[in-house]
Amino acid sequence: MIKKDTWVCIRATILEAGSRADGIPEDTANTPLVMWVKGFLQADCAIGAQATVRTVAGRIESGILEEAEPYTNVDYGGFVPELLRIGADAHKILFDGGEAHG
Repeated sequence: MIKKDTWVCIRATILEAGSRADGIPEDTANTPLVMWVKGFLQADCAIGAQATVRTVAGRIESGILEEAEPYTNVDYGGFVPELLRIGADAHKILFDGGEAHG
């Protein structure tokens, strides 16, 4: 059970798949329009249950409780060896009149 006033993320379906606008790509039209909203839980609630949150901006939104204390977990991918040389190559091109290493 997640306690009231915990920072959470909820999910709500805005438009079902059959209700999307005309003229959008078929794969988009066949997918519901969903929003995720973060805010402070307004009453104790279990993950997967209907919940109401108050956002930082003061809006009240309702949806299915997805996660407690969500955070941004950014991953820019794996190691790219070419990126190691960018600074040195740029300096050589700009200031030394040389060419970058291939």
